[in-house]
Amino acid sequence: MTARAETDEAEIRRRIDRLVEGLRSKDLEALRELYAEDLVSFDIEPPLQHSGVEAKLKNWANVFAIFEDVNYELRDLTFTVGGDVAFGHGFGRLSGTLGTGQATDGMWVRVTFGFRRIGGAWLIAHDQVSVPVDVVTGKGITGLDP
Repeated sequence: MTARAETDEAEIRRRIDRLVEGLRSKDLEALRELYAEDLVSFDIEPPLQHSGVEAKLKNWANVFAIFEDVNYELRDLTFTVGGDVAFGHGFGRLSGTLGTGQATDGMWVRVTFGFRRIGGAWLIAHDQVSVPVDVVTGKGITGLDP
């Protein structure tokens, strides 16, 4: 890996840390700074595609309305960086305390991030969250651990 790629990956990882901090603090404005305006998100919630930063922030606002306290963790996140684009993949889990007071451990999901360097900053231009599916029943399989 080149020195430039190492520096870029370190910056991308700092931005991912800011994403986690923004989620834990339920700070939509901090999250806004991390996404490209033309973001395309294949989130876990319907529809199949969410377009634009406002659509992504609406999803996070929905999460914040459900959770009293939010925790988000990432595991096994790896990145490939080249020029002004980068992608990463790993596992994520949203957990915390629901508005009802009930604690939830959440579930592990697969996460993929696509970054673009825009105006000198690495921004999330694409993300995807998914769970494996039982092809016969069409139902998601959510009890897996990385």
